[in-house]
Amino acid sequence: MKFGVVVFPGSNCDRDMQEALQNDLKQEVVMLWHKDKDLSRFTTNDCIILPGGFSYGDYLRCGAIARFSPMMQSVIDFANSGGKVLGVCNGFQILCESHLLPGVLLRNANQQFICKNVYLKGVGGADKALKIPIAHGEGRYFADEATLNELEANNQVIYRYCDEKGQITAAANPNGAIRNIAGICNKNRNVFGMMPHPERACTSALGNIDGRIILKTLIMQPQPAFV
Repeated sequence: MKFGVVVFPGSNCDRDMQEALQNDLKQEVVMLWHKDKDLSRFTTNDCIILPGGFSYGDYLRCGAIARFSPMMQSVIDFANSGGKVLGVCNGFQILCESHLLPGVLLRNANQQFICKNVYLKGVGGADKALKIPIAHGEGRYFADEATLNELEANNQVIYRYCDEKGQITAAANPNGAIRNIAGICNKNRNVFGMMPHPERACTSALGNIDGRIILKTLIMQPQPAFV
């Protein structure tokens, strides 16, 4: 399996993702420049990753400019053809702006940038609360009730914020995301978006490898086991 990590102007987690995949998970990684278009070396068995950061400075809505980059047009085609795509933090914002995922990421409820470890509950973790870092100012997931109900009915909510014991509570929600949503997927289960950074929790040197569980579950299995 091959991974392509897209680099936008302002990306700052692209090398973190490369490090996690290449050195911690021993996968082949190709860095992709945002002005390029060629994804011919990738098949639908491979995965394209949109990393975290501040693409194009986030001077408009987060991800709104990156959505129109040449590489994103190819990524959209790749996803629509069945290829796997994972967007983390700013990458999640770009996926929503590209309409590959429903909803939008709004400014945090406390109107402040948040950078800390949080706990997630969802695919791959069984009943375990996974400790994963967040670092964002606009991470509050929002969608209308009809969209939210559809996500729930189709089992498309893949991660929710929880406490250390796995309890999904308002107190465990760091940014005010509706229904504690931390990550979702599309109906075909080949496009995934999440605000927390699993790539920052993949090495024992940092005392946390819970991120490996997420990456292995979402992008290194033929079909994730959705809870």
